[in-house]
Amino acid sequence: MNKGGRRHTLVVVPCGKAKIWDQQPEAGPTPAKDAYVGTPFKVNRQYAERVGDSWVVLSAKYGLLRPDDPVDGPYDVTFNRRGSGPIESETIREQALALGLDGYERVVGLGGAEDRRVLKEAFAGLGPRLEFPFGGTPLGEALRATKLATEQRATVARHLRRQRDRETH
Repeated sequence: MNKGGRRHTLVVVPCGKAKIWDQQPEAGPTPAKDAYVGTPFKVNRQYAERVGDSWVVLSAKYGLLRPDDPVDGPYDVTFNRRGSGPIESETIREQALALGLDGYERVVGLGGAEDRRVLKEAFAGLGPRLEFPFGGTPLGEALRATKLATEQRATVARHLRRQRDRETH
């Protein structure tokens, strides 16, 4: 937290098509952080855990999920196919308010064009500054850039820890 009680950075990770029930149909309800098993989700999750003060999953079926929120599957709902029955932006906005996500200074959105559209609609006028650092970048390039940003963040964090450790010893 910083001055005024606002938390600094929330990262929103899109859920992804590959889900645990594809590999383990008997899995049952699973925490959101473990329910999505595709490479894009894993790369984005690592970024979120390094860069954000906290993170949530954006699910086209359930909306905003905290990492430990249970997800019941299987399901195949996407923002890219309106006919699949995705959750409405207004409902996501209500979830964001209920979860206190309007208390962040910055919301970093990952994912494709439809994820960005939904987040822009849901967070419009709520207060946090929306950022899409890899927005408009083709998926392969976006994943490479996300991995690189995660690695650079880890390197800086290790350097700062070593420096802090030297200063305290």
